[in-house]
Amino acid sequence: MSYITTQDNTNLFYKDWGSGKPVIFMHGWPLSSDSWDDHAMAVADAGYRAIAYDRRGFGRSTHPWGGYDYNTLADDLAAVITQLGLTDVTLVGFSMGGGEIARYMSRHQGRSVSKAVLVASIVPYMLKTEDNPQGTDQTVFDEMAINMIEDRAAFFADFFKTFYGVTMMNHPASQEVLEWSRSVGMSANLKATLACAGAFSSTDFRPDLSAINVPTLIIHGTEDKTVPIDASARAAAIGIPHAQLIEYEGAPHGLLVTEKQRFSNDLLAFLAD
Repeated sequence: MSYITTQDNTNLFYKDWGSGKPVIFMHGWPLSSDSWDDHAMAVADAGYRAIAYDRRGFGRSTHPWGGYDYNTLADDLAAVITQLGLTDVTLVGFSMGGGEIARYMSRHQGRSVSKAVLVASIVPYMLKTEDNPQGTDQTVFDEMAINMIEDRAAFFADFFKTFYGVTMMNHPASQEVLEWSRSVGMSANLKATLACAGAFSSTDFRPDLSAINVPTLIIHGTEDKTVPIDASARAAAIGIPHAQLIEYEGAPHGLLVTEKQRFSNDLLAFLAD
């Protein structure tokens, strides 16, 4: 297996497929780089170099006690770019992974990045405050933490139904996908799971938006109950120069699965543009 070593000696597992212009994929919470396999393979087959890595504390990366703030996570992304000697990079971040893009662009001046893609991303600010009235109330995140501490497996069982928009009458993701997602989520350590939830729910990326000064594609489902579109994609599209927003009507948060072919087509079109 292949690893990048960060400044604090954390080992980040990564996959490196294909050749050509590099595309780096950052996964959502609480999954791993495996959640990108379908799309990374499509990108590699289309003549690009697809790189996906497990965030610290998740998947096959090492599980340190600390470093789950976005400054450190952006530094981890910088280590991937630097140690692999990448230039002309497209960054693709799903959900929590969008925050790493925003913070990397401001903290590392967007070094080596030529394009960005935010998919069902938490950018710019999830938390409801006086100046962010469309955000999510803090009590929601507090309850999530309580439920994870009490019974994380049971919490994930319900969480992923909402994540993929599964209801009694609607099954856009199979039972097997739900079970696989919960299993991957459980492979992360509890500290990382809780700390990253705290980071993505409370970090304000609005000051970072102006630093995303490359062509940016934003894709989000209108029925995303995990990261509602008004406080995220629609706000990001206003704040990011050169941004293009594509709304997937009726799509849930987990659109990498439920809208798999459409997303791959849109991503490849953006890469080729």
